[in-house]
Amino acid sequence: MGGKFNKILKVKAIALFSGGLDSILAAKVVQEQDIDVMGVVFETPFFDALRAGKAAKMIGLPLLVINITEEYIPMLKTPRYGYGRNMNPCIDCHTMMLSLAGKKMEEIGADFLFTGEVLGQRPMSQNKQALHIVAKNSEYDGFILRPLSAKLLPETIPETEGKVDRGKLCDIQGRGRKRQMEMAKEYGITRYASPAGGCLLTDPAFSKRLRDLFDHRKDFKIRDIELLKSGRHIRIDEKTKIVIGRNRKDNAAIRNLSEENRDIVIEMKHFPGPVALAPYGCDDETLDRAASICALYSDAPDNEDAIAECRMAMEVKLISTKAAKREDVKKLII
Repeated sequence: MGGKFNKILKVKAIALFSGGLDSILAAKVVQEQDIDVMGVVFETPFFDALRAGKAAKMIGLPLLVINITEEYIPMLKTPRYGYGRNMNPCIDCHTMMLSLAGKKMEEIGADFLFTGEVLGQRPMSQNKQALHIVAKNSEYDGFILRPLSAKLLPETIPETEGKVDRGKLCDIQGRGRKRQMEMAKEYGITRYASPAGGCLLTDPAFSKRLRDLFDHRKDFKIRDIELLKSGRHIRIDEKTKIVIGRNRKDNAAIRNLSEENRDIVIEMKHFPGPVALAPYGCDDETLDRAASICALYSDAPDNEDAIAECRMAMEVKLISTKAAKREDVKKLII
């Protein structure tokens, strides 16, 4: 018998894949229905794709890493739904990710998106209303499946079209993780990251520094965000802060992030100590204060003169200084 047979196209889906246990299980649940799954993970200066990359490799999931910093920063400055406990704009963040993943879905001709979200696991961002808002505002409402809680949520388009068997999806809810642990055992998944951590915007100390950056430098760059991850940050005045290394790792990071023609780098000339950085420079009076703070955290003797070497571009300035008082500097730490 000649001729060609019509081939049934396989259903394709995109997983928003964080690399945590829930996202791994969601991918497994969907893959079990003979659906082709591609993972997508987003990265910015506030979170990376390392955990997702390791988890995807472990379960053999193709993974696309997309940097969204350019779109993310404007949203972070003025999130429509505000921040969580710190500087985490969870609802706006999830909306953006689903919107961008939806565009990728259309680009590759996939049938739907899905996430590892569990109803009620995070009371503020994973309740029914929040999940609905995120889906609606992403402009892909109806194409977003939450496999781990699907039976507790309205049917999605891929379910009504028969591309996904709703009966094989889950009805997990709440903050307990007993069901997920049981599923992990069934799938033979023994290594996975803890559910906490991963996003610097949920960290109180980092959030405080980020707020200070937003308040004092409207034209900040990605470099300025990277600096927030290292050293002590000391706000000397409205125009100037200094970043002081706490260890060799910090010192190396500060040196690498310094900009030769914009910043002032301060180190003590005759005593071991930190690298201090005045981003975008400062006036002479402020530089004197910065040098005394650098001396404080060095091995220079208290109440004795020491020489601070201050470098900007090819210019070197030597400042004779005494260590600042610790109780005064403590008040300035961000």
